[in-house]
Amino acid sequence: MNTSLQVAGETHVGMKRSHNEDTFSLFEEENLFIVCDGMGGHASGEVASQMAVQTLKTFFKDTREDPEMTWPYKMDRSRRYQENRLITGIKLANLRIHEAAKRDSNYHGMGTTLVSAFFVDDGVYLTHVGDSRIYRIRESKIEQITEDHSLLNDYIKMKKLTADEIQNFPHKNVIVRALGMKESVKVDSFFEVPHSGDVYLLCTDGLSGEVSDSEILEVFQANTQDLQAACHALIEAANRNGGHDNSSVVLVRAP
Repeated sequence: MNTSLQVAGETHVGMKRSHNEDTFSLFEEENLFIVCDGMGGHASGEVASQMAVQTLKTFFKDTREDPEMTWPYKMDRSRRYQENRLITGIKLANLRIHEAAKRDSNYHGMGTTLVSAFFVDDGVYLTHVGDSRIYRIRESKIEQITEDHSLLNDYIKMKKLTADEIQNFPHKNVIVRALGMKESVKVDSFFEVPHSGDVYLLCTDGLSGEVSDSEILEVFQANTQDLQAACHALIEAANRNGGHDNSSVVLVRAP
């Protein structure tokens, strides 16, 4: 456990929704930080996002307490143990959500995005599924380091849409990959070594859809000394700009 990490998180229902389908977790015993944005009617998105977080945390606890336990998926030998552990936990969460949706008609079609940052001795593993995002703030610059698994992003890559077409794209909220959609899921994962003072920002599209990257940076820099205040100010900015969706933010500062 890296006790020198600074972390904070906050979630808000927004200005238009009646309930919050986002879930986040600061699992500090494992240096694992998670943000999920659930989807599906009748509050089943909330169920999916909570299931994802809980399944992943339980898998981490179980593998810590019993390193010999049998895993539900084969290890990928090209990846290190901790990356395999993280991806396996996410794949297990996907399966649990998918099975729950098949079993109970109230949960039909439910799913969730997931982004996570898992800090290990020599760096951080960053994973994502869906259109929630991870940004890195380094030396007064912000960079999006995940790529949205969304229909809009697929169109941008294929067709090189103009700024106007992007702005008016009719299916902005359609995501092409999420936990629970299918029996198996592809998890994007990468490893990097943070610079001292780097801040990783994990968020749902309730923030990134309302607040531009440059505004996110500006709000963060005005609150850089206090990560909890920065989370709060970012969510306030999303709500000020319309707050059309639930928004969640987790900030982690590397030592």
